[in-house]
Amino acid sequence: MPSQIVTEDLKKIEEGIRGKYKQVAKSPEGQFKYPTGKKGLETLNYDRTVIENLPDAVASSYCGVGNPFSATNINEGDQVLDVGCGAGVDAIIASMMTGPTGHVVGIDIVPEMIGTAESNLKMTDRKNVAFQKTSGEDLPFPETTFDIVISNGVINLIPDKERALSEIFRVLKPGGRLAAADQAASGGIQKDLKARLSNWFQ
Repeated sequence: MPSQIVTEDLKKIEEGIRGKYKQVAKSPEGQFKYPTGKKGLETLNYDRTVIENLPDAVASSYCGVGNPFSATNINEGDQVLDVGCGAGVDAIIASMMTGPTGHVVGIDIVPEMIGTAESNLKMTDRKNVAFQKTSGEDLPFPETTFDIVISNGVINLIPDKERALSEIFRVLKPGGRLAAADQAASGGIQKDLKARLSNWFQ
């Protein structure tokens, strides 16, 4: 965890994330500096067939920063965890790849995002996906549960990244894979902690 961050800071970070993503759950349009919705999926080179198979309302809720599926193959029967699933678009896409013999679990800390993910799921015919509210720093799954963990623009938001990654590798099976698309700071980190905290979830 970044040095000097105390419990009160963690509370502010979580409140900020919840506040922003409560709005994103309604619509991601205009909330980010990069394309969202169907345009975002196209810009990030998601498979064209996959995009066409998504209901328009599901595609419109997409707000990822990258394409985690470009980093690994998901095979039929795989068990997949989506850390920070948001509106559930990547989890639903992963479920298409695993087929009915596989299973996908999406987690998020924002109740409204879980609500949107569940509503999106109802617009599809996918039966092998489940969503639950929990933190990436404390995964409620046994060791060696998943073949693949995916994440899209979320690990950068987690204060204790070391703990989150430790949890991810704990729940991965031997030989399992992490496919993460994320943002990273460049040009140095702000030294002023207050300024860093205010920009945490922007």
